[in-house]
Amino acid sequence: MAETLDATDWLILAELQHDGRVPLTELARRVNLGASATTERVKRLEAAGVITGYRATVDLDRLGYPVLAVVRLKHSGSRHEPFHRLLEERAEVLECLRTTGDDCYVLKVAATSMPHLERVVNALSFFGDTNTNLVYSQTLPFRGPREP
Repeated sequence: MAETLDATDWLILAELQHDGRVPLTELARRVNLGASATTERVKRLEAAGVITGYRATVDLDRLGYPVLAVVRLKHSGSRHEPFHRLLEERAEVLECLRTTGDDCYVLKVAATSMPHLERVVNALSFFGDTNTNLVYSQTLPFRGPREP
């Protein structure tokens, strides 16, 4: 699908990634299209699976999760299903990436306190060696892809 995206599609994606709740009439104005043409493009991007959903961005600290960490896990076994089940059960794990290199997984974990983080890391360490880095600040929040 990427090869069929034109500059207007990329503008629509940029606007929706910045503000997923922008009214379609305002989105149309921002990308210099009519409202019906913009609506059709958004529907086409959704149907093609380019737009996979809409979500709110939240302040973890205000939700009671002031500790943010990146945990790298070197999975010691060949069966990953039990680990995947743990991920489903642990709401503290915000994101998990399967990676190449020394580590098998990189996880973004939010915790209410350092003891809470320790309990989460202990649960993860059941599956292999972990390495935990605390996040001081988020220099660049997720912004989504831009037109190449």
